[in-house]
Amino acid sequence: MAFQYQNIKLEVQASAVWVLTLNRPEALNALNVNLLNEMADGIRQLSEMKFEDVKALIITGSGEKAFVAGADVKEMLNFNEDQAMHFAKRGQSIFHELNLLKIPVIAAVNGFALGGGLELALACDFIIASENAKFGLPEVSLGLIPGFGGTVRLTRAIGIRKARELIYSGDIITANQAFDWGLVNHVVPISELMKTVTKKVEMILSRSPLAVAESKKSINQAFDLEIEAALQNEAEIFGALFTSYDADEGKKAFVEKRKAIFKGE
Repeated sequence: MAFQYQNIKLEVQASAVWVLTLNRPEALNALNVNLLNEMADGIRQLSEMKFEDVKALIITGSGEKAFVAGADVKEMLNFNEDQAMHFAKRGQSIFHELNLLKIPVIAAVNGFALGGGLELALACDFIIASENAKFGLPEVSLGLIPGFGGTVRLTRAIGIRKARELIYSGDIITANQAFDWGLVNHVVPISELMKTVTKKVEMILSRSPLAVAESKKSINQAFDLEIEAALQNEAEIFGALFTSYDADEGKKAFVEKRKAIFKGE
């Protein structure tokens, strides 16, 4: 099964794992309005599907040069202030909807992840990168700031001082530097990238999908709450899960020394 788009590919693999590929290789997969609109529609389609039909999402770029090399600067040349703000809000909204998906979302970064490309990767649950990947938010070199959530999510991902350094300088760092900074979870040869990501997804899908979804919700909400409220929220989610089928099955399987069979309910 696949959805038909001009600027992205959205296809399902085995075990209801979907792959969203940014598909403008001639522009290094740069984000333009049409691509963003298609991405928004694709995310909406996935969000409305039943769990048995969509269990995880992998996002990657077409070709071996770029994940996403940034927003399409040519398209932005004639924006006025209102158009620029609308463009930023559009990107923020789409990436926020991506972040809110209940399923695991993994960025398979296969090349340049710059500007909006890094911001897209940051909206995913975590990042696995190829050895040739490069990361950066070079907007200051254009007289701008990151506009798709970069100043917010990068700071949360690697801390305020490293985020300031990367954003103020506009530097581009290697995959290994990104790993050292805690931005990237794993760095692998490009020939092993999708195999590694798929293996990680399969491992996650062997766990309780309901517990994974609720873990994601708790982590996301923790950033918006004071620590006491975040801890209370975590305890409430823990308690609510305790009466679920998955929790009952998981506890029984542990005691009976067998593999749990989860249903996501």
